[in-house]
Amino acid sequence: MEVYSDKQQITIAIDGLKANKLTIGMVPTMGALHQGHLQLVKKALANNDKVIVSVFVNPTQFDNKDDLAKYPRTLDSDVELLKTVSKTDILVYAPTVDDIYGGNTISQEFDFDGLEFEMEGKFRHGHFDGVGTIVKRFFDIVKPHKAYFGEKDFQQLTIIKKLVEKYHIPVKIVGCKIHREANGLAMSSRNTRLKPEYRTAAPFIYKTLKTAKEKFGTKSANKVLEWVENQFAKHDILELEYFIIADTKTLKPVKRKSNKKTYRAFIAVYADDIRLIDNIALN
Repeated sequence: MEVYSDKQQITIAIDGLKANKLTIGMVPTMGALHQGHLQLVKKALANNDKVIVSVFVNPTQFDNKDDLAKYPRTLDSDVELLKTVSKTDILVYAPTVDDIYGGNTISQEFDFDGLEFEMEGKFRHGHFDGVGTIVKRFFDIVKPHKAYFGEKDFQQLTIIKKLVEKYHIPVKIVGCKIHREANGLAMSSRNTRLKPEYRTAAPFIYKTLKTAKEKFGTKSANKVLEWVENQFAKHDILELEYFIIADTKTLKPVKRKSNKKTYRAFIAVYADDIRLIDNIALN
């Protein structure tokens, strides 16, 4: 499997593939790959001739330096895991910070029409500027035909679609369903850092989301919100940061339900010092 750390090298490789009329899919990741990532890669391979998987822990999207320092970096095992999917049709791009940022590790500032100020934007200052910066740079370097993102980061997925629209980037963004562990916990690279008692408790998040979805069918959004907050107030060790029911297009919290709109419930929970996010379609 070819692993590139230099943007010039990967650009030459991609130009060669495109000269042979091959289609390119891209799966941007921060590494510490798991089965959720592999589902994205498999979908990309099903729709394209070759797939570029980027492995890069992007410093500009972390508002917490401690979280950045602790984020797992496992390139060798990531490559071995990718080989189980395909040894010939995946190229790995694992750049250095300098290769991406050229010694100037700061974010570009973006206007995502207000999407960036909802939910995660309220709690992680500058996060989506960092996401926009790295994704735009990857698209400039790789120039994929299609790029694949998981719905676990639904707000990020919505913002990347907005990025592509506003900057007229010729790439089709494909959203992929959340991949879950057998107990319902949304797969995340952060899950590997959970202490045993928190790993045991964490499936409560998805269980609560599923019940919230049932309640949303008959109760107001405010009643569902109150119920979820009460569930976590009674929980021994999990700490709710936010639970929001939002319009899927604007990501703004719902005031009154409308049959003409689609809604999703979003949640962020602390399991000790590990922050877990999840979401579920409501209608």
